[in-house]
Amino acid sequence: MPHISVVIPVYKAENCLQVLCKRLESSLELISQDFEIILVEDCSGDRSWDIIVKLAKADPRVKGIQFSRNFGQHYGITAGLDHCDGDWVVVMDCDLQDSPEEIPQLYAKAQEGYDIVLARRGKRKDTLRKRLTSWLFYKIFNYLAGLQYDAQVGNFRIMSRAVVENFCLMREQLRFFGGLVDWMGFPTASIDVGHAKRFEGKSAYTFTKLWKLATDTIIAYSDKPLRLSIKLGFLISTFSFIYGVYIAVRALLYGSSVTGWSSLIISLYFLGGIIIFILGIIGVYLGRLFDETKKRPLYLVRNKTFTRKL
Repeated sequence: MPHISVVIPVYKAENCLQVLCKRLESSLELISQDFEIILVEDCSGDRSWDIIVKLAKADPRVKGIQFSRNFGQHYGITAGLDHCDGDWVVVMDCDLQDSPEEIPQLYAKAQEGYDIVLARRGKRKDTLRKRLTSWLFYKIFNYLAGLQYDAQVGNFRIMSRAVVENFCLMREQLRFFGGLVDWMGFPTASIDVGHAKRFEGKSAYTFTKLWKLATDTIIAYSDKPLRLSIKLGFLISTFSFIYGVYIAVRALLYGSSVTGWSSLIISLYFLGGIIIFILGIIGVYLGRLFDETKKRPLYLVRNKTFTRKL
């Protein structure tokens, strides 16, 4: 059984996989010779899987999993954690913005008695657009999900076997790796690490994808949007009541007629839009509940370079 496992979701990384594995091997050998590197290829459509197969043939400590279709980064992490065997497990991205040379520091900090050690990035080397969209994502997420997730912390971290085993018990369809780990509440520490530029290409997380991830995660973690819709309805009703009293008093005291056909129509359209919006929120929650009741597998594996009984 390996002492340490490294789980890496892979998407469009054909040009950096060999460098990644070489740097990982050099760093992990400082900790133990007993390690494994699990690369989960998310059907990116390039040569990533072919390279993973070659790496696995050259070194049996490198293991590959290929999905049947694109499931997403957080499902890739889930698959890697389902298949890893290490006493300690590192999760990191494949683009080399997470430096493999930081792993010994994460491991050393974990030996002080922590089950989770997070890699807190200093000055991010992302583009201004990526930093802004990430900042907006975490602001919305923290407010609506009721968590205080640090925007400077990504997926890069080390976890004990106990954390991994408990993580694997959670099989809900809507997955946000960092949020699930944070929810478990195991003793956690963080260290500051460097953040490098992408080895090549650009991030696959567009603003649209980040927004979808945010909405899915908020729905999975919190009913706050539903409670906010109740507050909104109460405020509108209160305002309408006060305005109605004002019109009635004005008509009694001054005998003024009630006018304003245009304002009436605008108000009706406004309230109709609010009602449809709230019904839409309820519909999204019901839709996600329907998805959960199907009990479909979180991911499907097309190929593996190793045999392991789960």
